[in-house]
Amino acid sequence: MPPTLASVVRNSSLHLTVLAGADHLERPVRWVHTSELDDPTPFLEGGELLLTTGIKLGRTAAQLQAYVHRLADAGVVGLGLGVGLSHTEVPQPLVDAAAQRGLPLLRVPEPTPFIAISKVVSAALAAEQYEAVTTSFEAQEELTRAALGKDGTTAVVRRLAARLGGWAALYDGSGALSVVAPDWAARRAGRLAAEVDRLRRRPAPSSAALQGRAPGIDTADEDYVVVQSLGADRRARGFLAVGTEDRITPTERYVLNAAVALLTLTLERSRELRQAEERMGAALLRMVLAGEVATARQVAVGLFGGLPEGTIRVLVAGAGPNAEAAEALGELGDRAEQAGARVGEKLLVAREEGAHGLRLMVLALDNGAVHRACLGAVEEHEGLSLGVSAPAALEEAGTAHAQAERALAVALRGGRRSVDHEEVGAGSLLPLLGEDAVTAFAEGLLRPLREHDRTARGDLVASLRAWLSRHGQWDAAAADLGVHRHTLRYRMRRVEELLGRSLDDTDVRMELWLALRSGEE
Repeated sequence: MPPTLASVVRNSSLHLTVLAGADHLERPVRWVHTSELDDPTPFLEGGELLLTTGIKLGRTAAQLQAYVHRLADAGVVGLGLGVGLSHTEVPQPLVDAAAQRGLPLLRVPEPTPFIAISKVVSAALAAEQYEAVTTSFEAQEELTRAALGKDGTTAVVRRLAARLGGWAALYDGSGALSVVAPDWAARRAGRLAAEVDRLRRRPAPSSAALQGRAPGIDTADEDYVVVQSLGADRRARGFLAVGTEDRITPTERYVLNAAVALLTLTLERSRELRQAEERMGAALLRMVLAGEVATARQVAVGLFGGLPEGTIRVLVAGAGPNAEAAEALGELGDRAEQAGARVGEKLLVAREEGAHGLRLMVLALDNGAVHRACLGAVEEHEGLSLGVSAPAALEEAGTAHAQAERALAVALRGGRRSVDHEEVGAGSLLPLLGEDAVTAFAEGLLRPLREHDRTARGDLVASLRAWLSRHGQWDAAAADLGVHRHTLRYRMRRVEELLGRSLDDTDVRMELWLALRSGEE
């Protein structure tokens, strides 16, 4: 603790006498300043004990009162008047003015040099700084040992709470409470969810200090709460909150900063391990999607304790190729993994970048914690869309993946946050798509055919519609058009040439039929 006026007055070698402001002697003294100016405030920062012999104080009560007001307004914590030179005794109007403003006024006897007071305060300040440095080093060593031990993050949080004499809580990247110490602070830490969520939406690093009554606390307890994001880049990997009875001291701030640094290193180290595990998980997911489920099961037992058991779904999230989209997809993946870890639910995750932007594939239990976390994350992030497969067995994951990709395509074209395969399979795709998206898609795809029909013989658009509606049956489609089947074959070859696509491709047929139907809706 810094020296106070009370500790200075108690020093018997100084022989100081308190004449006013005795109720305010616990104020900390940050420095001692000597000045004979009638207005020394331009040279003060606040927190000083000002010493003067009063050469230019003035003699009238108004002058002395104005002098005291200037000092009090500048944040001076005490005034010491040396007697025996300009004043044989401290003027009574000065005593009255100091008492009125609550400014401690000290009588400094002639035998006590001002330098003696400065030395006492300087020694106390040096001792405080030494104690702060020593305490900080001890705390850093203690926290570092805790971080390196078993279950390091929990140990760091518990040691930090003990060091601060309050409570501490750790939240994961999604804002969920993961560690709290002591146990009685769980409710208090849980009620900070809104503040943590606010910080989660801001670029890291970020912090907040909540003075007075802790948010949501209905008891008589009052906390000074600090919440700090954790992570080495713009996306927070977690959050640390501490609560103390009073504002934290500079020494306690050093301890808090040390804990933030250690937890960040721990999270980043865990992140690297997770990235390695994710690469292995992505390889396993691709094996499962390729139908090699038996082999994937054998490999997964040693790495992840096995694969998801029971009915699964494949979820595919997509976004544009930009930094914001990559960050949003990264958070979605983190949320999925954190949700799985909290309840022990297994999942497989793979990230990839293709011609159509960024993709995140997740294989998880149907309607489990991971599934719900993905749906919630997509709803929170503008620009993300999610395609969800129908429920399936693990052996049917390849089919489920194709379903999720088709559902994602519908979501992206329609500007929707998420689409389930059941919605796609329930009827026409067109109601699921935004009108503008459908129109643009159809116009772009069919433009070469319509331009041909305006300038050349043969109605390619009508011929294509008839052929697709007859599922590629030449005779039936030619009969509908009233032309020979060889004429229809020639027209379909022209369609392929103009579009640069093969009509043997099922996906091409589906897209063309969707484009043709859009003009009928």
